[in-house]
Amino acid sequence: MNSDGEQLAWRETYFVLFSTERRPTMAKVEKAISRASSRLRVTDLQSTEDGLFISAVVQAPEDNAAMEISYEAGESVVEQSTDLAQKLRKQLDGDQLAQLIRADARLDVMHFERLADSGDQYDLGDEFGDDDDELLDESLDPASLITVVDALTQITRGLAFDPASGDLMV
Repeated sequence: MNSDGEQLAWRETYFVLFSTERRPTMAKVEKAISRASSRLRVTDLQSTEDGLFISAVVQAPEDNAAMEISYEAGESVVEQSTDLAQKLRKQLDGDQLAQLIRADARLDVMHFERLADSGDQYDLGDEFGDDDDELLDESLDPASLITVVDALTQITRGLAFDPASGDLMV
């Protein structure tokens, strides 16, 4: 997913939950993301023989970010959707709740930040530097992640979920 010598740090993962009937084609994913922002480049696309989406990498050079998207389906997704529906039933309207209960497929959107070369050729570690995580949190712009998740939500008519906060993005 990255160029030679480039380092990436995982930051977060979002899920887009939907029915397998709405599984997009590779072409539809590429088109939706490309239309959502000219700053995004879709690479490493993989699909089934029928053209259905399996995975892709989205590069966002201006945001120093990259995203890896992969398709998941099956019993674990059904269990996750059911658990979410139970936890969020008071927060969701009837249509959203029904949609979540029917969800048996998921797109995982893993968000990575490109790390600048620290230039620490003497391996001084953190003794003389700032806390790397603090610096990364300050420089990471989530705009590309939100754009990609929104595009995927639209083409699947799915529900976006942030597992870190436990909330649906509605």
